[in-house]
Amino acid sequence: MKALLLSEYSRLEIVDLPMPRPGPGEVLVRVQACGICGSDVHGYDGGSGRRIPPIVMGHEAAGTIAAVGPEVSGAREGEPITFDSTVYCGVCDYCSRGEVNLCDRRQVLGVSTPEYRRAGAFAEYLVVPDRIVHALPSNIAFPEAAMVEPLAVAVHAVSLANVPENGTALVVGAGMIGLLVLQALREAHCSRIYVVDIDESRLQLAQQLGATATINGKTADIQPEMQRLAPEGGVDVALEAVGSSATIKTAVESVRKGGSVVLIGNVVPTAEIPLQIVVSRQIRLQGSAASAGEYPQCIDMLARGAVNVKPLISMVAPLEEGPQWFERLHAREANLMKVILTPSERS
Repeated sequence: MKALLLSEYSRLEIVDLPMPRPGPGEVLVRVQACGICGSDVHGYDGGSGRRIPPIVMGHEAAGTIAAVGPEVSGAREGEPITFDSTVYCGVCDYCSRGEVNLCDRRQVLGVSTPEYRRAGAFAEYLVVPDRIVHALPSNIAFPEAAMVEPLAVAVHAVSLANVPENGTALVVGAGMIGLLVLQALREAHCSRIYVVDIDESRLQLAQQLGATATINGKTADIQPEMQRLAPEGGVDVALEAVGSSATIKTAVESVRKGGSVVLIGNVVPTAEIPLQIVVSRQIRLQGSAASAGEYPQCIDMLARGAVNVKPLISMVAPLEEGPQWFERLHAREANLMKVILTPSERS
């Protein structure tokens, strides 16, 4: 089978690899679409330390079941599916509580670390455990289905925010996850949702997707604007989808006393926080890691049209063009968001 291999940092090649075979409790997936995640781009240049070459990356994917291994029930060949990016054990204490994202033996598709190596979905075929597979309705196209994984990340973060009825929220960062968080907040019946970014085109997209108002941090002073927009002392919750000291500070300074800040962005190992504001205003800081069972909810949201992912997909391209799209994403090309690669022709 053909695959996109990270053979060394900053070098991607189309190669022929052996066809994988499903074992007990596993299915073979014919991959129809796989999105390039920001974490893949950070792994591409070695920045994350979680894509040690050689590795086939890719974890935002959808396809059809090509074969079923022993001890699998309910799955059938030819069925359209998507699958969780997290391979969890299903038996540890965290899994027993439904916190599969915190599984003691958690592995992520398309990731390689000193502890484990898991092949990803930038390939024609991939083997995954049947327990992480979710069937797709006929009205969701494969490129949109590949967006279920980042949508699940956003929905999980919003679930941790404990948004009050008709509450108010700030989204810091209008990248892929931030724009999905915006839509998840809208689905959670937030009364007002504000978005901060420094890219005007992304802020315009946020307005199209339902933001009450946007603030360009490059051209406006954020805190006076937030005081004007939320004169009751700040928003109820802020969701930070960048991961820097400056953006975390913006989130903390924008919530009311007793409010909550959910931290999603994760691009640097450490960041500063305005500790005295957190303590004196009794602000709750909540980390959000991946997702934990939100896939069925996200598939339903897509099927109902409650979330619109089409404006977020910049390009659908064949797998062979993967190296050039990685280069363009790594160079932070303007107005380029999600690129979906298609390893297989649609069956």
